[in-house]
Amino acid sequence: MKLVERISSQTAAQSAQTPARTSLMNGGPRRQRDTMADGFQQLKLAVHNRLFETLDVSRLESLEQNMASTKVTQAITEILNEEGRLLTDTDRARLVEEIKNELLGLGPLEPLLWDDDVSDILVNGPNQVYVERQGKLYLTDVRFNDDQHLMLIIDRIVSQVGRRVDEASPMVDARLADGSRINAIIPPLALDGPSLSIRRFGKKRYTVDDLIEKETVTPDMVEFMQAIVKARLNVLVCGGTGSGKTTMLNCMSSFIPSDERIVTIEDSAELLLQQPHVVRLETRPPNVEGKGEVTQRELVKNCLRMRPDRIIVGEVRGGEVFDMLQAMSTGHDGSIATVHANTPRDAIQRLEMMMLLSGASIPQRAMRQQIASALNMVVHVSRLADGSRKMMRISEITGMEGDMVMMQDLFEFKRTGIGQGGKVLGQFRFTGIRSMYTDRVAAAGFRLDVQPGQTR
Repeated sequence: MKLVERISSQTAAQSAQTPARTSLMNGGPRRQRDTMADGFQQLKLAVHNRLFETLDVSRLESLEQNMASTKVTQAITEILNEEGRLLTDTDRARLVEEIKNELLGLGPLEPLLWDDDVSDILVNGPNQVYVERQGKLYLTDVRFNDDQHLMLIIDRIVSQVGRRVDEASPMVDARLADGSRINAIIPPLALDGPSLSIRRFGKKRYTVDDLIEKETVTPDMVEFMQAIVKARLNVLVCGGTGSGKTTMLNCMSSFIPSDERIVTIEDSAELLLQQPHVVRLETRPPNVEGKGEVTQRELVKNCLRMRPDRIIVGEVRGGEVFDMLQAMSTGHDGSIATVHANTPRDAIQRLEMMMLLSGASIPQRAMRQQIASALNMVVHVSRLADGSRKMMRISEITGMEGDMVMMQDLFEFKRTGIGQGGKVLGQFRFTGIRSMYTDRVAAAGFRLDVQPGQTR
C-alpha cells in the first residue's frame, strides 16, 4: 500500500471507530478538523522522514538558499508523485512550504519572520507563541510538536553563530542573518520547557518623516534635534524596553554631516547609518571555553585610537560608561548613546549606578561632575499603554548645583486622558525655557521661535 493511502486509511479507521462519541459531543465538526490536522501532520512527518533517505540534508546548508529550496521542493514533489497524488493543490503547497521551513528555516516560526508587522516573537514552550504587533501582544496558533522540536530550532539558530545551548550552558544570546536578536533559555532554568525570544528588526527603517506621521514627534522637535546634532551637542537617548530608543538613535544619526567619521559600538549590531564614512564595531561573547570575549568597554577604548569625529554607543550597560563620558568631554563632541531608564533623571542616576557597579572608587560628586560636563541633552522616548511610542521629553543638563546635576525640560508630551479604544490623548508643547545652548544651536541654524505651550 502506498504511503499516502496508508496514512489516509489509518485516519479513516480512527474516525470510523468513534462516530457515536463524536456525534454525542457538541463539537463534531471540530473533532473532524482535529482528525484532519492529525492526518496532515502524520503525512508531513512521513514525507519528512523519506527526505532523509533521498537527500543528503547535511549538504543543503552549504548550498545557496534558492538552490537548496529548489532541491527540497523537487524532492518533496517526487515523493508525493511516487506515492500517489491525494492532496489538493493548496494542501500540497502548504506541505511543501512547512517541510522546507523545517529543513532550511525556523520551522513554524518562519511565517512570522516574513510578517513585517511582527516586532517580537515570544515562544513560551512548544504550545504557546505570542507576537507583538503595533506595540500590543497577541497569542498565535503557532505550535511545535514537542520540546525536542523547539530545541531543534533553537540549536539551528545558535549553531549558525558558533554558540551552543545545553544543560551546562542553558542560556544563550545570538543573532539572525537579518540582525534580529535571539535569546534562548532551556530547562532546568526554564521550568515549562524551552523559551525563545526574538526581537525583530524589520526591513523598513523608519525615518523622521515616518515618526512625524505616526505622531511620535512634532516638526518643531525634529528641527531642534537636527540643530543639536549639527551643533555637536552630546545626546543621551533613554527609554524602556521596546520604546524605540534604537529607532530614535537611527533617525538622529541621519542629521550627522556626511563628511564626518563615525564609529558605532553595539552589543548586537542594529544601527544602519546612511553616511559613507562609518566604521561598525560589535562585541564578541566568550567561546565554549569561556575565552575570547570582547566587551563594549574594550571597543570604546579601541575606537579612541581610530580618529573618530563622533562615537555612537548602541546601549550603555556597564563599565564602558567611564570611557564614553571621557570621550564626550575630551574632543569627541556630538556623540550619541542610549540607556535603559524611565525618565531623564533616572537616566542620570543609572549612569552613576553603572559607575559604582564597575568597581571604581570615585567620590559621588566627581562622578556627577563627569556626567554634567560630558552630556548636554537627554531625549526620553516611551511606549504608552495603547502601544504608541512618543518622545516624552527633550531635557538639557545645565550643570551642577551643590551635589545635584541640574536639568530642565525644553519640550514635553503632556497627557490629557484616554480616548476611544484606549488611545492615549495628549499634546506636545514647548515649555518656553530658554536653552543655555541657544548660541550653539543658533550657530547651527535653529531658532526657538515658538511660544510657551505652543505646538505645531
